[in-house]
Amino acid sequence: MDADYIVVGAGSAGCALAYRLVEAGKRVIVVEFGGTDWGPFINMPGALSYPMNMKRYDWGFMTEPEPHLGGRRLACPRGKVVGGSSSVNGMIYVRGHALDYEHWEAQGAAGWGHADVLPYFKRMEDWHHGGHGGDPAWRGRGGPLHVTRGRRNNPLVRAFVEAGRQAGYPETGDYNGFQQEGFGAFDMTVWQGARWSAAKAYLRPAKKRGLRLVRGLARRVVFDGQRATGVELDMGGRVEVLHAREEVVISASAINSPKLLMLSGIGPAEDLHAQGIAVRADRPGVGRNLQDHLELYIQMAATQPVTLARYWHLMGKAYVGARWLFGRAGPGASNQFESAGFIRSKAGVKYPDIQYHFLPIAVRYDGRVAPEGHGFQAHVGPMRSSSRGAVTLRSADPAEAPRIRFNYMSVAQDWEDFRACIRLTREIFGQEAFAPYRGHEIQPGAAVQTDEELDGFIREHVESAYHPCGTCRMGAEEDAGAVVDPEGRVIGVAGLRVADSSIFPRITNGNLNAPSIMVGEKIADHMLGRRLPRDDSVSWVHPEWQSQQR
Repeated sequence: MDADYIVVGAGSAGCALAYRLVEAGKRVIVVEFGGTDWGPFINMPGALSYPMNMKRYDWGFMTEPEPHLGGRRLACPRGKVVGGSSSVNGMIYVRGHALDYEHWEAQGAAGWGHADVLPYFKRMEDWHHGGHGGDPAWRGRGGPLHVTRGRRNNPLVRAFVEAGRQAGYPETGDYNGFQQEGFGAFDMTVWQGARWSAAKAYLRPAKKRGLRLVRGLARRVVFDGQRATGVELDMGGRVEVLHAREEVVISASAINSPKLLMLSGIGPAEDLHAQGIAVRADRPGVGRNLQDHLELYIQMAATQPVTLARYWHLMGKAYVGARWLFGRAGPGASNQFESAGFIRSKAGVKYPDIQYHFLPIAVRYDGRVAPEGHGFQAHVGPMRSSSRGAVTLRSADPAEAPRIRFNYMSVAQDWEDFRACIRLTREIFGQEAFAPYRGHEIQPGAAVQTDEELDGFIREHVESAYHPCGTCRMGAEEDAGAVVDPEGRVIGVAGLRVADSSIFPRITNGNLNAPSIMVGEKIADHMLGRRLPRDDSVSWVHPEWQSQQR
């Protein structure tokens, strides 16, 4: 049971990294605790609310009671399946804004500016615009990851973009291209009507080239002195050690990567002592700097039966299921997030800090539809909260889930930002484009207007967008809070790297799947001693951003 490299976690970054190593002729073992990704719930895009609520596919993490949300415990799903969270997510593809990566570099992640990461986004993509515009010069063709757009034939989907335009915001042909700011079509990791996860894009081709997938729970990293030499696995009650001739890479998520480091003696010394774990490297940043995106649904009743609620009964679901099963067609072939918006909350904000996901039905993530029946909603939330939480060990038992506290809404600015989100969304829904369809406001409801009323609604209804990151922050080697250096190497030990969303210095604009895969692609190149040439394409920033909100 040995290889050149052992990768812990067959998720978004781990699959991409393993594929590039195997492609370069390396012997690789990938360790995954979860099971197969075969089955209709994972593969049918329209069924996305199911897998993330199924014990079989989800680690089932919950936060500790969140002090600023009235003690609510929020769900923090992570994929426990081949493909990781790319097999259970909403399939939305957002690279992030160019200035996100400029910020990473300024924070000490040298070589992670936009010019450095753009070539990796291009290399990983096989982009298909489907006749809905786009920026071909900014996009990749022929990469492992299919990126497509929905058919956008629901009138509400088009009304959302038109309403944004009527409200004075720009339209953008490709928010993953030259201009993120504005309203336009969403990209999704769907191919020929089915989910296109990291497992399909990277892991299966790598297995054909000799990659070995081993099932088991990683208990700790094994060391010889200060050098990582393998991983101790629990394989159904039998403990085995896998040996790595070159390096061990942890790609186990923003929750499980810091947990595994701490179980291996790398983390805040005080916390490790408290759990009776011998300290190998005192890295106070392990588990800290935890970030996420929060969001609300602003829901409107629809006056015409044009929403997806027409399928929200037994016969309708059977029809959608049959069309998908036999032809990979119909509503089930799309994640139904087909229109996006990225706007700035106020003048003086340089690039978008609010994201919209529009959905032509009023429904919750757990699949419960609004009692009104026909409706539509926008998921909205701020992108760059300065609230920070932590992942800490509950015990030294590898089978026990860690403590997760995001410390959501702990900064006054968070509340101001969310109130702005609600008011700006109401304004968009109030535009002429929605006049033929607009009924009453279901949620929060027209009566909820004052700051205090809005804050009460936010406290009760805000939900995670499931974008945890930052817990093994990348930075300069001399930065005491950094966990990994700009090549993903864990500071203070040898032969060990981390490659997943946990290394993000700060959360990016939008959904995290694309940047997580990019991290896997780029760290693989660092391991192989190579780099793609920089791409200095300059992205759009509103010329009057200092004085105008739109």
